[in-house]
Formats: sequence, structure tokens, C-alpha cells
Amino acid sequence: MKQLRASLNIRGRVQGVFFRQSTRETATSYGLTGWVRNHPNGSVDAVVEGPELAVRQVIAWCRQGPAAARVDEVTVDWQPVTGEFTDFTIR
Repeated sequence: MKQLRASLNIRGRVQGVFFRQSTRETATSYGLTGWVRNHPNGSVDAVVEGPELAVRQVIAWCRQGPAAARVDEVTVDWQPVTGEFTDFTIR
């Protein structure tokens, strides 16, 4: 199966609503690796890597986020797969 890597920036009400924890749980459930972190400007950044379908499903989930979130925009930057991660972490 084709592997993908996407760098995401998620904007809206996405800090203080368990977005990072929920993203980690979702990505892990799909078997993806990478990381998620709060950005100083109030957005959330993430890098997800793994099978194409799983990456696309997690991106779709990020467009909604957890129940308390309000996602206004998700920017996706496709990058070369590196295989550098062994799990999915919160930074």
C-alpha cells in the first residue's frame, strides 16, 4: 500500500479542547506515526505518516476534531515519506 506523509496546520478553536490528545488517539488507532503540537498563534500543527487511506482518514477527522473544537481551516502540505517516527506523540 502507498505510504503518505502530510504536514497539517489546523486553525479555529483547537487549543484547550483536547485536540492534541484526540488527534494522537485517532492517529494511533489508524496505525499512523508522527506528532501533534500547539502552535503559538493558537493553531495546532501535526505531521502524520503511514498508509494512504489512514492518512486521508485522519486528515478528514482533523477537519471536524473533537466535540468541543471548532475547526475553521486545515492546511495540508504533502511531503516525502521519511519513516523517521516509531509512534505518534504529543509535543
